[in-house]
Amino acid sequence: MAALVASLSRPVEQRRSDRTATDRTEPTAPTVEPGPVTDVPPPLAFDAGDHDTRRMRAGQAATLEVSVPDAGTVAIPDMGLSAAADTVTPARFDVYASKPGRYPLTFTPAGGDADESAGTLVVTSAG
Repeated sequence: MAALVASLSRPVEQRRSDRTATDRTEPTAPTVEPGPVTDVPPPLAFDAGDHDTRRMRAGQAATLEVSVPDAGTVAIPDMGLSAAADTVTPARFDVYASKPGRYPLTFTPAGGDADESAGTLVVTSAG
């Protein structure tokens, strides 16, 4: 009982400073150490009008970018992939080719019916 009376008999300012000093402690955000920076290979760039051929190894991932002369759709039929593209934004594909082969790229202009060759991706043996 004496302790209660002693705590209440302290000046109000002292009681407020004791309470707010403990109330002001905020938890700090955990810090995250950055991981190692890995080298990301540049995309394999195709220009649909040039009928380019690019190579990659089987068992590796790659990003393909296909620039087109007009708006339309670029496809890699043998991989089941297609993407829209226009003169400003190339079609972009993230691919992982598990077996060697030749994969033709096609371009179909918007409103057009005929596919045009847009290049060839050649996947070589992993070894």
